[in-house]
Amino acid sequence: MTPLPKRRWSTHRQGRKRATLKARNNSSSVCPNCGQPKTVHAVCPHCGFYRGKQVIEIKEKKEKSENEK
Repeated sequence: MTPLPKRRWSTHRQGRKRATLKARNNSSSVCPNCGQPKTVHAVCPHCGFYRGKQVIEIKEKKEKSENEK
């Protein structure tokens, strides 16, 4: 048998507990290199720059021509 709570939680306590579980917005900023929105303190996913230096190389997507399907 699994353990059960001794008493029922009041709705006030239940609400206070659930208040910490709310979804939070991630703060974002604009990349100074390409101008796209990016997460703060992270490498830009569009150009690969962080703090004025290229950290990762982004592979460009190849567009499909009409012959390739």
